[in-house]
Amino acid sequence: MRTRTYSTLLPLGLLIAQGLLAQDPPSPPAAQPVAPAVGKGQEEVPGQPGVVQDKHAFGVLPNYRTAEGSVAYAPISVKQKFTIANDDTIDGPSFALAAAFSGLSQINNSSPSFGQGVKGYAHRYGTGLADQILGNYMTEAIMPSLLHQDPRYFRKGSGSIKSRIWWAASRSVVARNNSGKWNFNYSEFIGNGTVAAIGNLYYPDDRGFSPTMQRMFTQIGTDTVSQVLKEFWPDVKRKYFHKKNGDSAPVTPELKASAGTN
Repeated sequence: MRTRTYSTLLPLGLLIAQGLLAQDPPSPPAAQPVAPAVGKGQEEVPGQPGVVQDKHAFGVLPNYRTAEGSVAYAPISVKQKFTIANDDTIDGPSFALAAAFSGLSQINNSSPSFGQGVKGYAHRYGTGLADQILGNYMTEAIMPSLLHQDPRYFRKGSGSIKSRIWWAASRSVVARNNSGKWNFNYSEFIGNGTVAAIGNLYYPDDRGFSPTMQRMFTQIGTDTVSQVLKEFWPDVKRKYFHKKNGDSAPVTPELKASAGTN
């Protein structure tokens, strides 16, 4: 009797279950990620999907390694580090900046053995490009990959002007490693030190310990000034350029937050 009851209830239970499943509404399709609006002269920030930045700060300063510090940290790959160095190296305005600095060197007659005139300028421009290219790869790709550090500059984006200047300047001394922790910026110092040492091969008038240290700290100082400018570029663009030419400022977390409160 009990066996007959089980054999009757089991098919009935299966029929009821099938009926209930048939009445369930279909699952909604998975939400597709919304791609950021990338305007002309902009790109998505490496390692920060959905965050957009200008490729150039103030129209000429390469801005490929700038990231937003308010976004949760995520490391970037070795390939991405070399991509940043590549972008900085082949960037058009960077060649114009090298040309301008070579002109200043010509006026100041630095490295007198290079001479003057077209030949002297070409020599200065060539050595300046060598410094620039080697510096990009050493500090943004090779050393960060070997030392497991992150070459990106992480903007503070808020706070007083003084605190943001201090933040930007101090990032030449400290950097994040691949786990997101801050430590000494070995990549900046060892990378630029290596480039300065290599410079002894093509700067016959400036060889030795003191000129090498001068070249190294000059480049570190240049990187520091560059970071300060990158820190404030989005603010400058929003205030002075956005309404004038209708271009949209880089999409940052601060902008998203302010848009949600309006």
